[in-house]
Amino acid sequence: MPQARITATGSYVPAKKLTNLDLEKMVDTSDEWITARTGIKERRIAARNQACSDLAAKAGASALKQRGMKSSELDLIIVATVTPDTFVPSAACMVQEKLGAAKAAAFDINAACSGFIYALSVANAFVRSGQYGKVLVIGSEVLSKITNWQDRSTCVLFGDGAGAVLVEPAPAGEGRIVSVDIHADGSKGDLLMIPAGGSRTPVSEETVKKGLHYLQMSGNETFKVAVKTLENLVLNTLRSNGLQSSQISLLIPHQANLRIIKATAERLGIPMERVAVNIDRFGNTSAASIPIALDEAVREGRLKRGEYVLLEAFGGGLTWASALLEW
Repeated sequence: MPQARITATGSYVPAKKLTNLDLEKMVDTSDEWITARTGIKERRIAARNQACSDLAAKAGASALKQRGMKSSELDLIIVATVTPDTFVPSAACMVQEKLGAAKAAAFDINAACSGFIYALSVANAFVRSGQYGKVLVIGSEVLSKITNWQDRSTCVLFGDGAGAVLVEPAPAGEGRIVSVDIHADGSKGDLLMIPAGGSRTPVSEETVKKGLHYLQMSGNETFKVAVKTLENLVLNTLRSNGLQSSQISLLIPHQANLRIIKATAERLGIPMERVAVNIDRFGNTSAASIPIALDEAVREGRLKRGEYVLLEAFGGGLTWASALLEW
């Protein structure tokens, strides 16, 4: 089977910044507390008229421009998100229209913070099978619109943004997606969820009054599960590919919490200078965090041909996933 590789990256974040000092005026919290507990200093907030597909289309257009590819060449668009514009149609279909990618198939994936790697696994499979040759994978979130801004335990965490990659066949010696590993445990789904808004508990006056359409999280329990799970995930990825952590040039983790990132890196023996971190500037952007960080790394020249890059994420579902890239 042919190999697949990432041939271009792109990203977009809204212009508006919401700092910790701004949050001090909204809820009972402080810059010192937020920074110590999460590592976040500011996050981006979408404008009132911006939705998931708007951010996604800008990130996708950025990747297409980097590659020098026309949108009409795309075969497939996959958008990973938990904040689509609407349930129907999908955000991906809206992106297809915004980009003018008339011949591309399009669909969304919901795997929360692991969504981008889940979507990358699908793109990798399609390209390797030969069914599609040019796939646009986007992680896009507008979490500010499902955040309870009176809940100080969650409103300090989340931000908005989008990141994208192009996945195409990989000629020999030009980099490849080495492996993608995805997992889930639905028995712990209540640790991170939006209780209302779906078919189980449709939106009603009562659910709105109770704030059940906002994201809810059991932070301490999620933290403990995440650190242990991510360590095992990365070690298994390295072991299955015959690599040592010292061979990873850059670790790009989901930007959920700086303490989780540091704890995972320490357990793996990877120094922080080889870890991509932007949570201080963007907060937790769920499915968008890894592709945004990857695009930053590319544009900063942090990745060289032949180097190994490891992506890893943990999120609601519960889901967790990793991807090993040879750049």
